[in-house]
Amino acid sequence: MTQEIHGTVADGFEGVRAEFAAFVAGERPDYEGQLCAYVHGRKVVDLWAGDGTDAGSLYGVYSSTKGAAYLVVALLVQDGTLELDRKVTYYWPEFAAEGKGGLTLRDLLSHRAGVVGTDTGFTLQELADDRAIAERLADQRPFWRPGTAFGYHGLVIGALAGEVVRRATGRTLQEVYEERVRAPYALDFHLGLPPAQEPRFRTARPMVPTPAQQALLDTVPSGPHSLSSIAFNRHAAEPTDLETLPNHAVIRAKGPASVGGVASARGLAGLYAAAISEVGEKAELLKPDTVAEFGQVHSVGYDLVARAHRTYGIGFQATADMSHPFLGAGTIGHSGAGGCQAFADPRCGLAYGYTRRRFAFPGGAAPENDRLAAAVHRAAVAN
Repeated sequence: MTQEIHGTVADGFEGVRAEFAAFVAGERPDYEGQLCAYVHGRKVVDLWAGDGTDAGSLYGVYSSTKGAAYLVVALLVQDGTLELDRKVTYYWPEFAAEGKGGLTLRDLLSHRAGVVGTDTGFTLQELADDRAIAERLADQRPFWRPGTAFGYHGLVIGALAGEVVRRATGRTLQEVYEERVRAPYALDFHLGLPPAQEPRFRTARPMVPTPAQQALLDTVPSGPHSLSSIAFNRHAAEPTDLETLPNHAVIRAKGPASVGGVASARGLAGLYAAAISEVGEKAELLKPDTVAEFGQVHSVGYDLVARAHRTYGIGFQATADMSHPFLGAGTIGHSGAGGCQAFADPRCGLAYGYTRRRFAFPGGAAPENDRLAAAVHRAAVAN
């Protein structure tokens, strides 16, 4: 039975609804997902499908959480509270241990620190607590010489950034985000889900790969103490199951800034709309020069953790290079392991958010984002 498509699109965006409907028609019967987009601060796409879901359903957004963390850092840089070319130790002296003292905040945010994890791994309670992660990483010997290479700090970059924020402001990154970003713009994107909102959360469902997909997964080498295993905490006494991480109440409650965000597609798109555009009567959060600096490519080439070509700005993924080449240069965003995607293309004023409930193969931005984001971008440029 074909899933019913709910929601609305603005005039000129009918093709996006058709593309979403065509995708959903070919999906598993238990598909649940949401798609939202803004152009120049105006909501133009607001769609969802799936039994039990609606526009207000909340999903774990995995690494799309990092976009909210980097937005906080960008705001503090814009304010002059943080300086990208200061050494991390100016804010956080203990980080100098084990040869990390020369690293700048710019390099830290660009995944160049070399502390993607710890030798023995983290417990679930530690992964939920950014301060606990930061304390462990301050003493950790880096896995490569800081600043000489880069690799995705998937479970820890939010804690590293968060400790700098806390040392500079006396407030946690989550507190600054709530006060300056989420609450003023009424965003359905939480770093620390309030108990009253728990009934809206949709439990993440693990991936169900086809036999062919499973065969591909089985060919990926991943030794128990490889850099990739360390970065994703698979070597710990309690190995992390990334697929089900949002299902732990402690993760949702504390909202670790690397992977603990809970949001709807409206929340994801709304975050990036607020970053680059006037929304309602509220001014954009970031000045064009700030967006341009954070979207400028800083790390490009072979990612030591992902073992593949990757491109990062200051924290944000360089989305136009990594996944969606039709987007404008300087697009900022971040995908999430479960399949979600979120970004802002400042050149056409587009902000995009997509969520889904079931973990998508092979992880990261789900493949359907290629066609959905392209359809939204075409309509945004044409209108």
